[in-house]
Amino acid sequence: MMKLLKTIAPAVALSALPVMGLAQEAEAAAAPDINPYIFTTLLFLIGGFLVFWMAAGFAMLEAGLVRSKNVTMQLTKNIALFSLAAIMYWLVGFNLMYPGDGWTIAGYVGTLFAPTSLEPVGLDAADAALDYASVGSDFFFQLMFCATTASIVSGTLAERIKLWPFLIFVIVLTGFIYPIEASWQWGGGWLSEMGFSDFAGSTLVHAAGGFAALAGALILGPRIGKYKDGRTIPMPGSNLALATLGTFILWLGWFGFNGGSQLAMGTVGDVTDVSRIFANTNMAAASGAVAALILTQVMYKKPDLTMILNGALAGLVSITAGPLDPSLFGALWIGAIGGVIVVFTVPMLDKMKIDDVVGAIPVHLLAGIWGTIAVPFYTEGTSFVTQIIGVVAIGAFVFVVSSVIWFILKATMGIRVSEEDEINGLDMAELGMEAYPEFSKG
Repeated sequence: MMKLLKTIAPAVALSALPVMGLAQEAEAAAAPDINPYIFTTLLFLIGGFLVFWMAAGFAMLEAGLVRSKNVTMQLTKNIALFSLAAIMYWLVGFNLMYPGDGWTIAGYVGTLFAPTSLEPVGLDAADAALDYASVGSDFFFQLMFCATTASIVSGTLAERIKLWPFLIFVIVLTGFIYPIEASWQWGGGWLSEMGFSDFAGSTLVHAAGGFAALAGALILGPRIGKYKDGRTIPMPGSNLALATLGTFILWLGWFGFNGGSQLAMGTVGDVTDVSRIFANTNMAAASGAVAALILTQVMYKKPDLTMILNGALAGLVSITAGPLDPSLFGALWIGAIGGVIVVFTVPMLDKMKIDDVVGAIPVHLLAGIWGTIAVPFYTEGTSFVTQIIGVVAIGAFVFVVSSVIWFILKATMGIRVSEEDEINGLDMAELGMEAYPEFSKG
């Protein structure tokens, strides 16, 4: 009897194995695939904190390119604008930009006055949108783009604008102007329906910030002594080491800016595309810097470091609208043209007496327009006509609304410091403290 049991037991166990295997396969099939959710959320978080580091890059770049008597003001503006952007994007901006089905005016204006809400603590997989990412990571990532738009304005208007009117403008820009125009594309609005393409924001972020800065520069006017007797008077920055550090920080942050805009990392194809975006982003920056290096040597007989720094940034802005589809050679020539744009348009703005302290208008506005228009060279399903329509629509909206806000601020509280305060420097006049007190007179 014992021999019989010993023979039957293994046979029964073996016969049960296929059934157990089928049960495990059924259980696995029933379990949701959480990998896309996890990896895309991780992409947003990593990309987000890289783009956040760009705030430090803008602060260092601006601190290096303004005169020493205005450095503390630029640093104050940069940390204040980011903080205000974070609050306004939570309070208004995120749902205004991504309304889903809650458009106030379909395709044009999203959900008004709806603060962002996050998922509950300990969210269960059954309640998560597993085909995308967490709300917290999405909000965090998109906020960084909003703050970047405001940072662009800061540098252009440096050395002569009052602090509080500038910050009021930042509140309007980050809470309303940027989210509305960005919703037209990224929120599924009318430009998206038309077929406009701007992968990571050459126009939606950079040119938009440039248009807001241009409006402010025209209304604010140039710095005292910048243009005299038909000549442009150089006003060298205080610290080119800081400006160079800021450029490298921005270059680093741009990998999150463009790479995170893939908006997915749950498949082999997605993560490979992210790596392709990184490589193209880097190539465009490098070629923009080299183009500016060579061109300034040819034109001025000496290389110009500030032009080289802005050439790299212009290359980055140029590739931002379409960093995925070009080959490395495509990224190279697109970025190089960005560098060329900077070298030629900086003196052009001076001839027009438009005083842009850090060169943000050539870098962000003009290179942003170029990068957006260049998209159809490599991206299927896009057209030059649609790209131009998108640029004109966003530019007109941002420029007109920004101009109205600047005019209102100028009429009500004034936007420019007094002549005496500007000559003495905004650090002491507006803040009562200096960045380099050991080197001040006396």
